[in-house]
Amino acid sequence: MVVDRATLFANGYFQGFSPADVIDYEEIINDNYFYDKRWGVETRSELKQPIAYCVIVNKVTHEVFAYQRSSKEAHYDEKRLRGKWSWGIGGHIDKTDDTETDPIRASMLREIAEEIQIPHFDPPIILGYINDDTTEVGQVHFGLLFLLMTSAKKVVPNDPEIAFGGFMTIPQLEEICASEETSVESWSEIAMTPLRQALGWEESD
Repeated sequence: MVVDRATLFANGYFQGFSPADVIDYEEIINDNYFYDKRWGVETRSELKQPIAYCVIVNKVTHEVFAYQRSSKEAHYDEKRLRGKWSWGIGGHIDKTDDTETDPIRASMLREIAEEIQIPHFDPPIILGYINDDTTEVGQVHFGLLFLLMTSAKKVVPNDPEIAFGGFMTIPQLEEICASEETSVESWSEIAMTPLRQALGWEESD
């Protein structure tokens, strides 16, 4: 799934995070998306590939499921993100997701089922949108940031793309972001402020 950059940002451009109640980019995408070959759009910055980016949080402890992507080529083919830390589950939206009434959310549920084992969770809530044109990956992707609350105490990785994963506190995530010994994908760093606000760690503006 792709959408023309000019169409996506016709009502307003942003860099970083935009709350869901400012501009409904999800509706813009649903009204204007089309499909193209993935290999042909990975370097075309005039197109944006929407990604449903879902953060999983335990509703009791408010700990966040975080993981480190595999650094092995055989396990993870996106070399630009290998070995990086993330707290977002998501992936490209395919034509097969379009059998549903909402392909964006259908793709999110598919990616969750493919990448992890989680017994139960509440309906995902959209927090807003992520756009990062400062990175090679970000220039051709656009994130829809969702919050998924669960009472599950453990999330088990399904996919060898995930080298390590487990629930962590907000301060632990901040330590990972601040450490010179770790690398965090930019979307996860951008998601920290809206995530803190959603969990009551700080007041929203």
